[in-house]
Amino acid sequence: MRKIALVSLAALAFAAAPAHAQSTSTGTVDVTGAVAGRCLFTVPNGSIEIDELALSGTDSNAGRLNTAKVNARAATLNGWCNAAAATIKVEAQPLLNPAAATDAAFTNRIDFTASAAAKDVTATDTSFDDAAGDEENVGLFSGDVVVTLSNSSANQKLLVAGSYTGSVLVTLAPNI
Repeated sequence: MRKIALVSLAALAFAAAPAHAQSTSTGTVDVTGAVAGRCLFTVPNGSIEIDELALSGTDSNAGRLNTAKVNARAATLNGWCNAAAATIKVEAQPLLNPAAATDAAFTNRIDFTASAAAKDVTATDTSFDDAAGDEENVGLFSGDVVVTLSNSSANQKLLVAGSYTGSVLVTLAPNI
């Protein structure tokens, strides 16, 4: 009986003894990703339609550019940029009539200044020269880009009859 008691006692001691601690290990999976710098016009086109560009009447100004018809005209684009270094740039291209001005008193070209306002930033350019205007930092941006014309000029010349077309190119760039 003593043997049975000792075996029972040994079994109880083994069952009551704590299990040996297991060694644990943790693995790590790093998750990375990237978003490319991007700018996008969600409303990329607008138009400014001007019916008659020339002054009417019978005085010496008749037939010359009516600057009030061009200046302060505006169109609204809409876009966004997701980069802190994003810029906006404007390039104004003159209103041109394909009909040639063969007399020094006439012109087939109307120049102007264009500005594009986005957020609290305004970029400008004039069509008097071929180069685009300076880039302005617009940063992270989402919203309207209001394009406005001003300072129109035909050098006090008479306008050649016909259709005139020009454009304002607005560029948003992420610049990362």
